[in-house]
Amino acid sequence: MIDMTNKRLSVAPMIDWTTTDYRYFARLFNPHVYLYTEMISTGALIYGNRARHLSFDEREHPIVLQLGGADNADMTQCAEFAQQHGYDEVNINVGCPSDRVQHNKIGACLMAEPATVADLVKHMQAAVDIPVTVKHRIGIDDFDSYEFMKEFVETVAAAGCTRFIVHARTAWLQGLSPKQNREIPPLRYEDVYRLKQEFTELDIEINGGIESVDDIAEHLKYIDGVMIGRAFYQNPYLLAEANSLWGEPAPKRSDILAEMYPYLRQQIELGEALPTMARHYLGLFQGLSGARRWRQALSGKPSLTIEDIERAATEVLALNPGI
Repeated sequence: MIDMTNKRLSVAPMIDWTTTDYRYFARLFNPHVYLYTEMISTGALIYGNRARHLSFDEREHPIVLQLGGADNADMTQCAEFAQQHGYDEVNINVGCPSDRVQHNKIGACLMAEPATVADLVKHMQAAVDIPVTVKHRIGIDDFDSYEFMKEFVETVAAAGCTRFIVHARTAWLQGLSPKQNREIPPLRYEDVYRLKQEFTELDIEINGGIESVDDIAEHLKYIDGVMIGRAFYQNPYLLAEANSLWGEPAPKRSDILAEMYPYLRQQIELGEALPTMARHYLGLFQGLSGARRWRQALSGKPSLTIEDIERAATEVLALNPGI
């Protein structure tokens, strides 16, 4: 068994997906994983509904705010917001390949400007006590050599960053959509392992194409952490199975649902829409009898009630005794 004392497992930041409703749900499966917010731009926090963007339930700890931006003053101010609201960590997005964020100098395009990212880290760390980390790609476009990534990490680490989360694919900023950028560029796990070998003093996490507990355990032989996005979202019970890494049993789906219902009632009382929350729970029974019926019961129903969810769950649980 892997000693998880200094290892980390994280749920990746995913726009429109890692909302507080999903994060609370994810926490019920696993008490150990780090949960990330969606990428939130500095403009949204400075000029938008800051309280709503930054809200989370206390059960979500440890929780990381991921920021998108490149202006020192704005990023520093938003790091201060994160600390004030009780976040455990703040992360700089240097991995998103979307055209929309490139125009605002956010995301993967910043890999071409390591000095800019280093400056962000320096200013943010001077203003807050919580860790400031960086999530990046192994390269961008034709700048995809190991040496390019190494220089980026070396520069940013010199400014004080000690944790890097590496999506083990190059980002192609022209010609591929964000979805294609998660699938088409080949995975180069060996480059991330090499990074850890050359920067033993840094915490290096790996992200991209990881889909099972066996995959997680294999990567943790070589690096300090694993981050998973869509596999955790589409099959949340994988989070429960990952408790085995800590030598702990997986909770039952029936117990998770029992804990979920009070939260849903509380959120409804606060004015939240149940159909909006329920979209995050469609994968609960993935691979089991009745999973399709469950998804149908929760999808596309503006008048969805908690009683509807309970009835649908009871049917699936009856088809799969003991889960």
